[in-house]
Amino acid sequence: MAEKFRSKMSKPNGLSPQAASRNGRAERSGSGRAAAARRAELRAELICLLRRCRAAAAVLRNKSAEEKNRALRIAAERIWEAQPDILEANRKDLDAALAAGLPQPALDRLAVDVRKIRRMTESVRQVAALEDPVGKVLEERRRPNGMVVRRVRVPMGVICVVYESRPDVTVEAAALAIKSGNSVVLRGGSEAILTNRALARAIRASLFEAGLPDECVHLIGTSDHAVVRDLVSLEGLIDLVIPRGGEALIRAVSECAKVPVLKHYKGVCHVYVDDSADLEMAQKIVLNAKCQRPATCNAMECLLVHAAVAEKFLKPCGKALMDQGVEIRGDRTVLSILSGPLAKKAEDSDWGAEYLDKILAVRVVNSFEEAISHIETYGSHHSDAIVARDREKQERFVREVDSAAVLVNASTRLVDGFEFGLGAEVGISTEKLHARGPMGLADLCTYKWVVEGDGQVRE
Repeated sequence: MAEKFRSKMSKPNGLSPQAASRNGRAERSGSGRAAAARRAELRAELICLLRRCRAAAAVLRNKSAEEKNRALRIAAERIWEAQPDILEANRKDLDAALAAGLPQPALDRLAVDVRKIRRMTESVRQVAALEDPVGKVLEERRRPNGMVVRRVRVPMGVICVVYESRPDVTVEAAALAIKSGNSVVLRGGSEAILTNRALARAIRASLFEAGLPDECVHLIGTSDHAVVRDLVSLEGLIDLVIPRGGEALIRAVSECAKVPVLKHYKGVCHVYVDDSADLEMAQKIVLNAKCQRPATCNAMECLLVHAAVAEKFLKPCGKALMDQGVEIRGDRTVLSILSGPLAKKAEDSDWGAEYLDKILAVRVVNSFEEAISHIETYGSHHSDAIVARDREKQERFVREVDSAAVLVNASTRLVDGFEFGLGAEVGISTEKLHARGPMGLADLCTYKWVVEGDGQVRE
């Protein structure tokens, strides 16, 4: 039986898609007994895969920084060389997604071009250039009895990343996992399955070439949703689950997980334009925060403008937004300033909405305090920005806004592991335990206590 599992699971992309296909047919056949047997078989295959991942992680955590860096540098080269295969796979994924009626924001996240591949390779190289977090002494103290106590950073073990649409997550998550000494199980969305397979092949080939265990990176090669439920319930085999995608995906993973989950449900990001703002700078920031990539979780969803500068700012900025196809959903004051088919009355549901599209809620506030109150009431604690020259208000905003990232005179779109100098990110967390904001190498590690004594015993 073990040999059977090895033959099925040794494919470069992990769990056999044929296995999941058989499971789907069994369930559709109406045979409860056959479906139950297939579910048990599929779960056994997952357990086998994860045991191999754990064994690979035990090897990887003892590898030197240079060995891991060499594998990453090779991976960047292999991904770049695999451009034709990656682009062809992505074309097929896009064709299938269009035929299935996938919405435009999801298509934008799915699409891969030469520029995006170049960014993937640069991200891998940046991760290779970063300091290795493994083995770093976080604190050290000598006790009165002479023993030395250290807190030392170590890999997490096996990480599972569940994500939708974005093939670049395959590369970022794998690179960060390798550098931090972890194995990673990747379960991408069915809409990107061919692109993800092409990327995973290149990464696993680079691990093999570098003499590292290629079992540290597994892409689950099936779109069967039951696989996710099984994965996140396997206590003792997976140490951390990171879901990346829409709120529905994250809630679904969180509700059935029996292992720790790092998450953010929504990215309801605000930009507040204060009465002390440089309005030219404010317009540049607002346009970037909303229009540069509106389908991302760090795109602005609500614009707050101080009443003292509302008319002067919103006339040119609102026109510029609508010229780029952004629908404005504004309060009464906003609609007294802006007009046209893209200027519409905001409903109560617009405050706190995550559109992930060219739609923007806009509200005029009478004070700095009112802006803070709005963000506290309707925000998702993801990323919020103030545009202001008043230093006291900048400091108050940073102190009083309880979000994972708070920005002063900068676009929320900058809240990203690559932009923060982390090389890449495995996700953005709005949790308050373990990790918060863009998650890089250090956030894929835990720590252990190391005690050095000379015969000490407890009295």
